[in-house]
Amino acid sequence: MKAEILCVGTEILLGDIVNTNAQFLAKELADLGISVYYQTVVGDNPDRLKEALKIAFSRANLVITTGGLGPTKDDLTKEVCAEFFNKKLELNKECSDYIKEYFKSQNKDMAKSNEKQACFPKDSIILKNDCGTAPGCIIKEDEKIVILLPGPPREMTHMFKDYAKPYLQKYQKNILKSKTLRICGMGESSVEEKIQDLIEAQTNPTIAPYAKNSEVTLRITARASSEKEAKDLIEPLKNEIYSRLSPFVYGEDDTCLEFEVAKMIINKNLTIATAESCTGGLIASKLISYPGISSVFNEGMVTYTNESKMKRLGVKEKTLEKYGAVSEQTAAEMAVGVAKNTGSNIGISVTGIAGPSGSTEQKPVGLVYIGLFINGVVKVKQLNLKGDRNRIRNITSITALNFLRLECLNI
Repeated sequence: MKAEILCVGTEILLGDIVNTNAQFLAKELADLGISVYYQTVVGDNPDRLKEALKIAFSRANLVITTGGLGPTKDDLTKEVCAEFFNKKLELNKECSDYIKEYFKSQNKDMAKSNEKQACFPKDSIILKNDCGTAPGCIIKEDEKIVILLPGPPREMTHMFKDYAKPYLQKYQKNILKSKTLRICGMGESSVEEKIQDLIEAQTNPTIAPYAKNSEVTLRITARASSEKEAKDLIEPLKNEIYSRLSPFVYGEDDTCLEFEVAKMIINKNLTIATAESCTGGLIASKLISYPGISSVFNEGMVTYTNESKMKRLGVKEKTLEKYGAVSEQTAAEMAVGVAKNTGSNIGISVTGIAGPSGSTEQKPVGLVYIGLFINGVVKVKQLNLKGDRNRIRNITSITALNFLRLECLNI
């Protein structure tokens, strides 16, 4: 089965909202083993919507729409689909009663225009909306299927998972299952070089590299008749990639670097404190997003000025005068100071020039030092980054956490 995702809404075309619906549906359809070759966005215009449906069905036998099921005049997805399939709209009493009851439960009066949300093309399968007032529906004609889903993401995701997905599962003999490996500390080209022979030899499963936010992901996807069969296909390839890229693979699937670092610190029963200058608390913020980190996270300090570095962390005035705030020596003393002053096993520090001002010829924008103190041992990492202020701060925080992760592996 080939599918096309057709998202309806002028607000998407204008960039007023991000089209997360297409992203969600693409992933769900891939899990079902349904191929998606095209995604289309069309505004709230009946002629253009009808043309988009015509084009979509010329290259797919399943079209999933989102949006245009509301009560206003520009909500025309059902009406256009009914016309496309030469079907009349009919009032569904059960849906009508549900919508009326919904408004009653909210202590609101139902507008006359809401009645059209209970009208559906003849012989369509109605999909309940457990989160709102716009039911969806499925229209099947010969070999063509269109599934109409609401636009609000919360309503759309629930309707697809609870009603549309079970309907589609009966059409699929095979499923697609993916395993995502998350890599930090190696660039995309280096990763690809290490596994180039695996990529060239791929059949089933396949490998898809993707770089984003200073990380690389490898998505391994297998087509199989069952989840167990897919897992059995994925596992040997996954293990081979681990053997080649260890220790840079830090996690799998929906995890993130800060969660894996936090779990590692907790599991090793280590305490930590942070001292940040140019990142302004970003490292601490990432760590404390993990539930349970309070058991090991002692304190986070933002020591921007030289005075705060000396007063809060014990950085020597001579160090600052001789080497400057942005230096290997200062980063080391910051890491030691924050660990000792808070009674922590680990102290991690950052000092650098995020820009756009504050640079010199010797110390340009993007020069950053990360200090790491672990159980009496001090190490410093130097970065020379490019980009704007936010990019430098973000990459620094990610690199610092990965620096910490790699050093903790040996404890």
